[in-house]
Amino acid sequence: MKSESSIIIGCMSWGAWGKQFSTSEQADLMQFCVDNGNTIFDHADIYGDYTTEAEFGEAFNESGIDREAIQLISKCGIQYIGKTRNNRVKHYDYSKEYIIWSAEQSLQHLQTDYLDTFLLHRPSPLMHPDEIAKAFQSLKESGKVRRFGVSNFTPSQVELISSTCDISVNQIEFSLTQHSAMHDGTLDQMLLKNIQPMFWSPLGSYFKEENEQTLRTRTELDALAEKYSASPDTLLLAWGLKHPAKGSPVIGTTNKDRILAANKALEIELELEDWFGLLVASQGHKVP
Repeated sequence: MKSESSIIIGCMSWGAWGKQFSTSEQADLMQFCVDNGNTIFDHADIYGDYTTEAEFGEAFNESGIDREAIQLISKCGIQYIGKTRNNRVKHYDYSKEYIIWSAEQSLQHLQTDYLDTFLLHRPSPLMHPDEIAKAFQSLKESGKVRRFGVSNFTPSQVELISSTCDISVNQIEFSLTQHSAMHDGTLDQMLLKNIQPMFWSPLGSYFKEENEQTLRTRTELDALAEKYSASPDTLLLAWGLKHPAKGSPVIGTTNKDRILAANKALEIELELEDWFGLLVASQGHKVP
């Protein structure tokens, strides 16, 4: 059975691509998250130009947190153009050798013996399910990875990879302002096949842009704030959590108050018409 929804802590902005936290600052934030029930940490090898996982690993080692008390996610496949690798062009590599090597690099950097979840970061037009299956089987048998998944994959791409592999997760963009996954079969497939959705950018463009869509959404959220005693970010997460696929938002904030606000979304069950009211506000028209 699929696990219940949870709030996942995205670590992309902890290092060079964001806050540039010190080891002690990362350890403190990690402990705060664990103390408040946020025990899943989402990484990718490329974050911080391949540096953020190692910094997190140092902080995890310093924190003294029990490995079995947390879950670690990482992703592989993107060959990024940066200072740490001699890539001529951004590309994807899903050869058996590279997938295994990348997982082992993440284990070394995160200072752990296993990954709870390991994802293919983005689909490649050259990926072959048999090649990927060989890598996944090797990592599974060696105990280095407990479960596998994908990220940003369409339903047909999930079908391709799951023809040879047990795919447990698809991490996708999903929010009130970007909800195409509800209409293109992505979430339908995950619900049907018991694949866990993880939602990146779960607040969408609401706090990033001021346009007709976000202004309409703000009016609706303001009307619901008092009813649910909740802030806009909490309500936006609650909207995504109501989908029956039971997805888990991956939040990028490092602000402790906003992490607590995100956790409150797990306690909110939006009434049916309130959920549709927000959808209509975002779309700018009634449902068909």
